[in-house]
Amino acid sequence: QVQLVESGGGLVQAGGSLRLSCLVSGVTINHSQMGWFRQAPGLGREFVAAVDWSGLYADYGDVVKGRFTISRDNAKNLVTLQMNSLKPEDTAIYYCAAFSGYGHPKTVSAYSFWGQGTQVTVSS
Repeated sequence: QVQLVESGGGLVQAGGSLRLSCLVSGVTINHSQMGWFRQAPGLGREFVAAVDWSGLYADYGDVVKGRFTISRDNAKNLVTLQMNSLKPEDTAIYYCAAFSGYGHPKTVSAYSFWGQGTQVTVSS
């Protein structure tokens, strides 16, 4: 059974930082592109970041580029998202996901496994 479990969310003031982690079990992620998405209340799920299987190539949503960094540790089956210079508009539930291998990696439908999400709240 494949499970993705996010952790590290919480409440932080604007300008602060948080580090999210996604621990995967039931499958090794060595050959899987991994991604982070987020969903704010009343809105659809938004692409945040993705990293290829090697960890060498990453892509980011325009609104987080330069502030967030995605990384991975294949030996630990772990994906992380370092979030700096947080803004109130970053408030959302953040989800980790495993790419299916089909479709565009910035789209929700291209991911086959999802975590339950972790809440990030940024106060002004």
